[in-house]
Amino acid sequence: MRKRTNTHGRKLALFTVLAVWLESFYPGFDSTDLAPNASVLPPEKLKSLYQELSGVRPLFDRLILMVIDGLPAEFVIGKDGKPPTEILKKAMPYTQSLLAKGLAIGYHAKAAPPTVTMPRLKAMVSGAVGGFLDVATNFNTQAFLDDNLIAQFLRIGWKMVMLGDETWLKLFPGMFARHDGVSSFFILHYLGLDHVGHIGGRNSNLMGPKLMEMDEVIKRIHSSIMQTQETKQRGTLLVRAALFSSSGFWRRSDISMNAPFFCFDMVVSDHGMTEGGNHGGSSYEETDSLALFVSAQRFSDSESRKEAYQVDVASTLALLFGVPIPKNNIGTVMVDVFTSLEDEQQLRILELNSWQLLRLLQTHLNELGCGRFSCKSGRGQNDGPERSVYGDDYRSAVLAYLEFLGTTSKWLASRSTDKPIGLLVSGIAAMLLSCLGLMSLTFLFTREVNFKGSRDISHTDNNIWKWHLEENFVLAVIFILILSMGSSSMIEEEQYIWHYMTSSLYLILLRKTIQSMKNGSTLTLAAEQRKIRSHHIYYIVAVLISGRILRGWHQGGVNWSYLPDIAKLLEQAGTAHIKSLQLLSLVLVITICLAVLLPLGLRRRVSMLLVLVYLFPVLLILKQILRLQDSTFGSSSIGSTTMIQIIYAFLGTSSVGILLGTPWLIPLQNSKTLSSEVSHESPSKLPFDGFKDSLCVIGWGYMFSWCLLQMLLQQPINSVPVSLLLLQVVATIRYFSGGNLHHKQLVEVAALYYVGMTGHFGLGNTNTLATVDVAGAFIGISSHSTIISGILMFIITYASPMLALLSMLMGVSANDVRTVSNSQDVDFGHLLKTTLGYPCLVPLGLNSILLLAYTIVLLGMRNHLFIWSVFSPKFLYVCATTVCVYVGVSIVALTATYTCIVFATRSTLKGSSRDRSTER
Repeated sequence: MRKRTNTHGRKLALFTVLAVWLESFYPGFDSTDLAPNASVLPPEKLKSLYQELSGVRPLFDRLILMVIDGLPAEFVIGKDGKPPTEILKKAMPYTQSLLAKGLAIGYHAKAAPPTVTMPRLKAMVSGAVGGFLDVATNFNTQAFLDDNLIAQFLRIGWKMVMLGDETWLKLFPGMFARHDGVSSFFILHYLGLDHVGHIGGRNSNLMGPKLMEMDEVIKRIHSSIMQTQETKQRGTLLVRAALFSSSGFWRRSDISMNAPFFCFDMVVSDHGMTEGGNHGGSSYEETDSLALFVSAQRFSDSESRKEAYQVDVASTLALLFGVPIPKNNIGTVMVDVFTSLEDEQQLRILELNSWQLLRLLQTHLNELGCGRFSCKSGRGQNDGPERSVYGDDYRSAVLAYLEFLGTTSKWLASRSTDKPIGLLVSGIAAMLLSCLGLMSLTFLFTREVNFKGSRDISHTDNNIWKWHLEENFVLAVIFILILSMGSSSMIEEEQYIWHYMTSSLYLILLRKTIQSMKNGSTLTLAAEQRKIRSHHIYYIVAVLISGRILRGWHQGGVNWSYLPDIAKLLEQAGTAHIKSLQLLSLVLVITICLAVLLPLGLRRRVSMLLVLVYLFPVLLILKQILRLQDSTFGSSSIGSTTMIQIIYAFLGTSSVGILLGTPWLIPLQNSKTLSSEVSHESPSKLPFDGFKDSLCVIGWGYMFSWCLLQMLLQQPINSVPVSLLLLQVVATIRYFSGGNLHHKQLVEVAALYYVGMTGHFGLGNTNTLATVDVAGAFIGISSHSTIISGILMFIITYASPMLALLSMLMGVSANDVRTVSNSQDVDFGHLLKTTLGYPCLVPLGLNSILLLAYTIVLLGMRNHLFIWSVFSPKFLYVCATTVCVYVGVSIVALTATYTCIVFATRSTLKGSSRDRSTER
């Protein structure tokens, strides 16, 4: 009796511990307190007990998981019911033969956005949908702690080997018995399929050879499976989780294995790619990932063009290999893979998946208890009467299960957007307070400036207190942008709003300039003033023409991206034309910067020094462009990487050197100050008028360095837009620098801000992650660095807004000289406040309004159909734009503060020296 009691107690204890492990299957268990005891079961015992309770034997005991990064499913199984093109078929002949023989079955496994590697790997091994914040950690992968297949395999004692991208090692540290992980960066030399896409797009000449290489790997793996199947020897599991597209390493010994049942190969891709080879968004081309099941036995239903979701991979693999479905899985089993099972076992597969989803459903709906659904039936015991699985009853049961699984899966996927409303409202309240604070500061500063202007300057028409058309339009642009945020289509095509509004603003300025010339008679307008205003017309026309070219350079957005544009025409014409335009653009950038520098009235030695400082990096960039004339991938060579690093060092050193040295070299007083030259005003009487002259030179250095950096980092096709953006910025500064048109500085800063945002879309950026230039983020890097790559990606993406912000140093040097010089109670503190007021408050205020408005829109749209594909990516861009604005404003503020401190110190020292001379 005691022996029977002990045996019964031991079985009960084992079953209780196993219940902890099976929580993902059966909703009735709640055994959190017993979790520490799970380790008492040996792996083999745990495995056998699960199989006994689940009632389904594993179909396979070995898995080779081959992940081809960036492979679109249509490359292998076609699209819209049509097979792949002949070119693609010839590139992967062995894979196509497997599909034709019924030894493989393929799925269009739709991936959820964001379509980047790390969150997609998580989805395949856990069956859970991640969030867009995974984009931020995609380049800094952390250990994945949620329930997943890798942990399940390890728990039952399987030996796992990983070869390829080390993302797997970071996600699952310590779980692989052996690994040969390599950094994704080094494998740029191996030019994996995803990298080929990033550099040359889908139609790259290297795409075919890379597909052939992948096909050869599949052939070797499947041949080994067939050989193992014939020998029917036993052995342990090999999990091959490798990014073959990113790795050139593969060893025959890695797949020499013996199986008690069968070995199984699965070929998957994490995402697809656009025509340009990018990914990250939600278009069909980006979400069209592959799930290809390959076996030594024929599938009864070998129709290869099936559709599923990427999260379905986790539940399917779990049931194929006899491990629990991850508890957070929202996917459904791919039933066509299990057609070799008896009908009763197929029903059991559907039942297990249904229990798991029901368990997850109950966690979301606390009011859903066991009263409505029987939680005691189907806990794994198979001692009850047999169920009828024949005829109409079987078909009805299958349809009922599939309907439940499909409905529940979609509902759970939609619930992933639910967040604590209280915390969201608190965050919005904090944003609102910040926005109101910035608006209040801007209003108070404007009132102070207007009051001092009306007191110090005589205006017969009290012009300073009036709000003119251009000032009202600046505010109208913001309200129009806010209204457009509620429309998914307007978010997708936001570039049209910026192009139209910015062009309209400059047309209003053009109208005002022409009217000022007509209203002033020949007697009241001096010849010099008329000449200046004529130049202003030329500046506006230059901005408008450049803007129209930028508008047609890239057909951005989502709905009309297929239409022809200048960039597509140039790419069709060949790389020779693009390289020629790249050289021409570099010359144009140098010419514009020299044209700005030479008339500033600098001492000859200072001008020569500035030219010499930038001569060497310019020559290196020119050499780099010429080196890449005949080699698309030359930038990855060691010599090229070293040269680019030298260019980085020179540009950074030049900018810092100009910042630190210029305030000490520019005279405190200058008979022909730089700011007065730019603003066409009489020289300032202040003893520190060199302060603004220094800001002008420093701003020039920032702009020149930034444009040279973009010439190096941007895609060659974007070199012309970069030069046009510089032309727009310089023309805008020259237009607002004088002419007595009485433009408020608020309008100038807002105009530069709008030019920067318009140029952001002119460079080909959109509100989808697919247009982020990932390849450029690794230019000049000799070893993988998440931080450096992230910074370079940010620099490339926000090239235009940052250029506009940095240019404000030149803009402020040409304004308010007259007001400051005529003030009697002015000091350096007042000068600094006047200088930094609008350039800091206006960008921060405008961005704060847009950030607050879109956060409210995002909260209201959290259950919208396009929340993941449209609204979430846009919010990431809004947040990134906020970072850009704060970084740019901080640089402007710190530069002006440092320069002011230096001039205050020099003025004090000069005053002390003068006093000592007087005493003598």
